[in-house]
Amino acid sequence: MSSTWKVYLLALVSFLVGTSEYVISGILDKISDTLEISVTSAGQLVTIFSFIYAVCTPVMMALTAKVPRQRLLVIALGVFVAANALSFVVPGYGLFVLARAIMALGAGMVVVTALDIAAKIAAPGKQASAIATVVMGFTASLIIGVPLGRMATAEFGWRSVFGFLALAGLAAMVILAAAMPRVKGDAPVPLSKQLAFLKNGNVALGLAITFFWLGGYSIAYTYISPYLLDVAGLNEQMLSVALLVFGIASLIGSKAGGYSTDRWGVFPTLARGMVLHVAALIVLSLAVAFTHSWPLVVGLLALWSFAAWSTGPTQQMNLVQLEPNYSGIMLSLNQSTMQLSMAAGAGIGGVIVDQVSLSSVTWFGMVGVAIAITAALVLRGRRSAGQQKTEAVA
Repeated sequence: MSSTWKVYLLALVSFLVGTSEYVISGILDKISDTLEISVTSAGQLVTIFSFIYAVCTPVMMALTAKVPRQRLLVIALGVFVAANALSFVVPGYGLFVLARAIMALGAGMVVVTALDIAAKIAAPGKQASAIATVVMGFTASLIIGVPLGRMATAEFGWRSVFGFLALAGLAAMVILAAAMPRVKGDAPVPLSKQLAFLKNGNVALGLAITFFWLGGYSIAYTYISPYLLDVAGLNEQMLSVALLVFGIASLIGSKAGGYSTDRWGVFPTLARGMVLHVAALIVLSLAVAFTHSWPLVVGLLALWSFAAWSTGPTQQMNLVQLEPNYSGIMLSLNQSTMQLSMAAGAGIGGVIVDQVSLSSVTWFGMVGVAIAITAALVLRGRRSAGQQKTEAVA
């Protein structure tokens, strides 16, 4: 199997993990009815998953630093499979929460290890594209995995979703064990030293880019459905079309970001993507305020999604370049920051909707991305100054 096909296999695994995280949002009502809990309690399953993923992934990656990446990926996928199987059979809410926590532990290690392997097995000059492909698998779960989960729920009940994920994960374990190369782990780094990376100004700025970029995105995206229905004036049928277009654009944006990074570099791609992100949100806000032309709104949604997700693989590569000898840890910290920023963005968005207005979420989201642009410019200046200092000493 060529390295290209191995990267696509890693993207498929990333798709399974992404589906396990996001599918809850698509079947909340069914879980609520079956377990006889409120929709709010069911919604806490999303929060629990994100929190465990964010906090525990760096710890687990530090503890498993010496483990060869292929073996770690198979082990982590085994934890993920076991948790999905448990979700399929447990009778009550408490045990299901436990299963979600275990699932998050495995999912975090699977995604970070898959990204690490993809970067290491890619052909020279194609690392960002390889990372983009794995990220694309995760993104595809929003477009394909969640609707498929809803369909499976309608036919077989919501527990069947986790049964199918367990079976698919088991098959992936067998293939990965046979197909993935034996990639060495990173140099072992104690957790205290891993957390010490946060004291590194460049790393802190790099993670700040992730937090504000994705946090700004989440402020607006979390409420995209009511925004399009109540503010933009789309009907239910057009909402489905708009969300599908949005999802397709995110896939294209992810691949374009990886290609651009390989071709033109990290900072030009980051700058262009985030500036376009801000511009798309501004124009979308104005278009919704002054016109209810659905083709224009859908087109601007596609532009927003394309710009937003073009930053994903670029930012992964940015963190890897900051500490190339500790790529696994950098990817782990970035994944944790992404989860925390999504949770923060959703929470801030809720406050904005309650205290300001639903129509203002795009404006506040734009501010978050603008802060990320500022952080990127500062980081670029620091790295340029550091490089010039090194050359002067040499």
